[in-house]
Amino acid sequence: MKPSHIADSEWKARVDLAACYRLVAQLGLDDMIYNHISLRVPGHHDQFLINPYGLMFEEITASSLVKIDLQGRKAEPSPHEVNVAAFVIHGAIHQGREDAACVLHTHSDATIAVSAQLSGLLPLSQFAMRFYQRQAFHDYEGVAIDLDEQARLVRDFGAHPVMLMRNHGILTLGRTVAEAFMLLYGFERAARIQLRMQAAAASAGPIVAPPHAVCEHAARQFWEQHGDILVAGEREWPGLLRKLERDASPSVPRFDS
Repeated sequence: MKPSHIADSEWKARVDLAACYRLVAQLGLDDMIYNHISLRVPGHHDQFLINPYGLMFEEITASSLVKIDLQGRKAEPSPHEVNVAAFVIHGAIHQGREDAACVLHTHSDATIAVSAQLSGLLPLSQFAMRFYQRQAFHDYEGVAIDLDEQARLVRDFGAHPVMLMRNHGILTLGRTVAEAFMLLYGFERAARIQLRMQAAAASAGPIVAPPHAVCEHAARQFWEQHGDILVAGEREWPGLLRKLERDASPSVPRFDS
């Protein structure tokens, strides 16, 4: 139930963000209490919502999310703390990118493995085409707890929708929670396929990749919404919320509580 002091627009944002945490956990892409997903508070460019440090993704609810400002200070009382690395990474991207409504960061095995490859994600599957020449790279600097890394994170991200943090994981950026989630889903599928292809190539021979012109055409189909293609997440999100409703356990607080 929505607390009376929270605006309707913020509550909807909280519910969507909590749902995203649950969905990432269902995919097995969470990392216990680590990793983080943030969402700018509607109407407040200098505030965003993020997970309470210490809760598993499957435990996060709309009301447990912590609201902080770009300096990492709580914007309202909360019994929970925030991971320092979460503030460093998300504060930088929310401040540096106007389109950064939602910023999603995970440490999956597949994205870490691909992040350590010189060219990152290769155009080897249809899942990968959305990211063709649209992925950024940020070199590993250690645990992201130093404020001076923020400027380099923003610089390296540029205008891309995803960034591989070398030897660390991935950041996806969405104009909505749904978009950030679906970009993660698509990149994860593409990364797993790439690693399987590369493993098979050791005995099966060279991998076939489409030519540049075809890859760029496919990428534009996704980003320019050709045919019946919509913005990532726009068509999928209602169904994903329905899935969470169906999968709800009576022993775990609902994501929208």
